[in-house]
Amino acid sequence: MKALVTGAKGQLGCTVVRVLRDTYEVVGTARSDLDITDESAVRSAVRAEQPDVILNCAGYNKVDTAESEPDLALAINAFGVQSLAAAASDVDATLVHFSTDFVFDGETSTPYVETDAPNPQSVYATSKLLGEWFAAETPRHYVLRVASLFGGPAVFASGEPRRGSGLDFLASAMLEEREVRVFVDRTVSPSHVEDVTEATVSVLRLGLSAGLYHCVGSGSATWLDIATELALRFNVTPNMRQVTLDAADLPACRPKFCALSNRKLTNAGVVLPEWQDAVQRYANTRMGIVSAPSD
Repeated sequence: MKALVTGAKGQLGCTVVRVLRDTYEVVGTARSDLDITDESAVRSAVRAEQPDVILNCAGYNKVDTAESEPDLALAINAFGVQSLAAAASDVDATLVHFSTDFVFDGETSTPYVETDAPNPQSVYATSKLLGEWFAAETPRHYVLRVASLFGGPAVFASGEPRRGSGLDFLASAMLEEREVRVFVDRTVSPSHVEDVTEATVSVLRLGLSAGLYHCVGSGSATWLDIATELALRFNVTPNMRQVTLDAADLPACRPKFCALSNRKLTNAGVVLPEWQDAVQRYANTRMGIVSAPSD
């Protein structure tokens, strides 16, 4: 079995490539290898590799910058996925595409399920929703919505540091005794990249029905809750500044309540750990890194 992974140098892509190698022949591509906005290049690469499954980990994730770069966000998050979907159909491959909790407007108080209607509130969110629709054009497809990803390698295989997640920034500030700014009114489903990857492998192994699934850490929390849990695991007393989304005045709108229910996956036999457990594992790994003796 062969798997083609796009965005293989990203936070999720690095982990997907590493884990899939246990059961697949893996071809990992970075943007320098395969630009998914180039339709002819995508179709040529897929025809050449003849993969059984394509996992699209490529994405434009600069939420605020997307407001001033809508063409680029759409090219990568929407039309790039359209090209991958067409190429997957050409070779009868399964397409796995990762989307986001941002497709919802956040105007609720209960975790979203897959049948809830999306209502994106930003350029980034709109581009990701279009990507979901294009991915669904492939007969055998899985659209996995993830949220607030953290964990994974601190550096790429090349030795370059990767751009940190929200939890990475919180952890660094706490360990360096800097002020920690946390949202008190944004509720999410924190998701460890390792857990998302293992769940993805299970989805493929079990051959679940094609369609849309929420693939997130179990439970939900505000960013204040997450920061408090992380501080507990680090055994530190952080200097936390509590802020609201409105006060932050960010260029792109964020959904205030965007917790996702992963019950559909759970009922299918794919269970993701509680977010607190994931934070504990992240903290253990992070403390191991920062406490290691330097050469």
